[in-house]
Amino acid sequence: MRKTLVAGNWKLNGSKDSIKELLGGVLAGMSEAKSDVAVCAPYIYIPLVQELLSGTDVAYGSESISEYDSGAYTGEISGAMLKDFDCEYAIVGHSERRTLFAEKDSDTANKFAAARKHGLKPILCVGELLEEREQGITEEVVARQLDAVIELEGVEALADGVIAYEPVWAIGTGMTASPQQAQDVHAFIRGKIAALNAGVAEKVQILYGGSVNGGNADELFAMADIDGGLIGGASLKAEDFLAICKAG
Repeated sequence: MRKTLVAGNWKLNGSKDSIKELLGGVLAGMSEAKSDVAVCAPYIYIPLVQELLSGTDVAYGSESISEYDSGAYTGEISGAMLKDFDCEYAIVGHSERRTLFAEKDSDTANKFAAARKHGLKPILCVGELLEEREQGITEEVVARQLDAVIELEGVEALADGVIAYEPVWAIGTGMTASPQQAQDVHAFIRGKIAALNAGVAEKVQILYGGSVNGGNADELFAMADIDGGLIGGASLKAEDFLAICKAG
């Protein structure tokens, strides 16, 4: 039985004071959470997050990771550096990295490999643009994004991470795929993996990311192949984030 995971992606947000307040609120309400909980923070705040979450049930990680271990790569951060601060997760392939910073499928696959190499759980983001959904090629796009990782690391590697399906048109727009639309893509992902390795398909958590909130989380998480959520805006307010963590 797969456990539900709710992971917050803070993106380019936060300050020392706001993070202390946010995590204080989250920890105060954790007794009612029905899911595993994690937060992914901007690099500079990871030491603070480590301090605040030490000895708690809330895991933490980074919003990205370099494919490189060390060297002349100004502004990058390696898996070894993240493990130095006991990070558990690293998001790879988020749509904003793909669209705003032109990261390719191959870049995402290399980052997935780097996270695994250093004992981090990569949260692999896949998903289609609005025009791709309108063209009816959602499954083709998602399959291509998955294949980049499978071809580099093998399908068994997916068991070491998490997959997050995020329709790009539903991120931060207030638009949300219907529970059935989301389930259809999640089922496609699990079926594609099952065709290669049924055991991995049964084990891997597949999260939904796209304007999840306390009002729709119950219905989304009730779907057979949706194992939680990758949460953006709602993860910045303790009350909103906890409402999602209590769903399921």
